[in-house]
Amino acid sequence: MKLAITGGTGFVGSHLLDVALGEGHAVTALTRRDQPDRSSLTWVRGDLQDRNALHRLVDGADSIIHVAGTISAPNAAGFEKGNVEGTLAMLAAATAGGVRRFVHVSSLAAREPKLSLYGGSKARAEELVHGSGLDWAIVRPPAVYGPGDKETLELFRMAKLGLMLMPPKGRVSVIHADDLARLLLALAGPSVPSNILVEADDGRPGGWTHREFARALASAVGTKPAILSSPGILLRAAAHLDQWWRGEKAKLTTDRAAYFSHRNWVIEPKRACPLQLWQPKIETVEGLRQTADWYREQGWL
Repeated sequence: MKLAITGGTGFVGSHLLDVALGEGHAVTALTRRDQPDRSSLTWVRGDLQDRNALHRLVDGADSIIHVAGTISAPNAAGFEKGNVEGTLAMLAAATAGGVRRFVHVSSLAAREPKLSLYGGSKARAEELVHGSGLDWAIVRPPAVYGPGDKETLELFRMAKLGLMLMPPKGRVSVIHADDLARLLLALAGPSVPSNILVEADDGRPGGWTHREFARALASAVGTKPAILSSPGILLRAAAHLDQWWRGEKAKLTTDRAAYFSHRNWVIEPKRACPLQLWQPKIETVEGLRQTADWYREQGWL
């Protein structure tokens, strides 16, 4: 296949590029900055606001995989620009370029649009995809981990220090970035059901409690830390402090605190991907161990 990919320089997108190229696909990807040359990969310089760049990106593509998005922003306008306006621009480019298949990376947060600004923006982006008239597939990933991830890295570092502060009691699904990449490629291919919404994870029924996941992650690091559940009010207070201290660079915003405090981020079995199309390959305990090893190799952990 010839694929057009957004978000290829980010965490999930970089894994997608590696897997796509490894499977022999020809890829055109969007970038704001110069990137190293790679066989079968064409970089297009520009961003989601650059119509000419998007026209070049989708030219001749069989499918578009729209990964780019905003997971943290200081206000609603930031999420609107990154997740809603960016998706609208890609849908317009797909329509103008005659690309029928559109694979959109959303989030489980879209199930609760009133809970956070992020979730609301992802839900609105899904609505745009639904009404686009294209042959679409929407994927709602849960928590994504793997080499290169700077979000989960904070948990690994806490495990190494011997104290893990986790969200309030609840359950969460997770998925390795390589498994997610394989799913996106499967959905981009021919003979795939049209207009399908998928929630995918590591295959663990019922997901993980926050404490279970913390123990698995700590085992990957090789420690036995104290694990504390942070009440929602404490998370919100910490978010206000982080935003006051680091401003727009804050890692824990009030929006993210609201997301983390929700008790159920487990995929719905009725939305699971058909087994004949895709199944996860990476068992989470081993995936976490490989991720910890990668962090050490990079000097991050």
